[in-house]
Amino acid sequence: MNDPLILHDIPHNRADAVRNRALLLDTARRLFAEKGVENVPMSAVAEAAGVGKGTLYRHFPKGKGELCETLIDQDQRDLQERTFAQLRTLPDPAAMLRWYVIEVAAFVERNLLFLTAGSGEFLMHPAHGWWWQTIRGLLARIDFSHKPTPPDLDYMTDALYILLDVRTIRFQREGRGWSLQRIQDGLLTLIDTLID
Repeated sequence: MNDPLILHDIPHNRADAVRNRALLLDTARRLFAEKGVENVPMSAVAEAAGVGKGTLYRHFPKGKGELCETLIDQDQRDLQERTFAQLRTLPDPAAMLRWYVIEVAAFVERNLLFLTAGSGEFLMHPAHGWWWQTIRGLLARIDFSHKPTPPDLDYMTDALYILLDVRTIRFQREGRGWSLQRIQDGLLTLIDTLID
């Protein structure tokens, strides 16, 4: 009981570190939009932000892939929050599924530049797996009793999930020249075909 109380410093983000991180993210977003992710080395981000490469790699030690993932993180969090809110207010799972695939397609469109950067490591990110789980959960809540045989919900989930994959949407946008509206309309038509 007489031992002195040992207090450990709680690590805080210093104000300049927070500013540097925000500056690096803003700079990277601007440079990537102007020149393309693949054309901007990490050293160019540091230089344009006016910080050393050491500062850049302290914030993003895994390099450009981590930087791109961080750039989409808030948008992904917003999508999750809106989805949870919508789940509370929209009891019809088919209507919710339609809403959800439209929102995910729009998310991919907004973040196409960052999602396709590097080796596609974002596809292994837990948030991306959450998309699959959400689709599967909504399909499981739909009444398929009118179908002569029960559908394979995992296969249906994979089919929708693949259509929301960044590589698919990028091909449709850039290779086919389709608008986001056409992609979203196609997704809704497919859902209606699958569940009706």
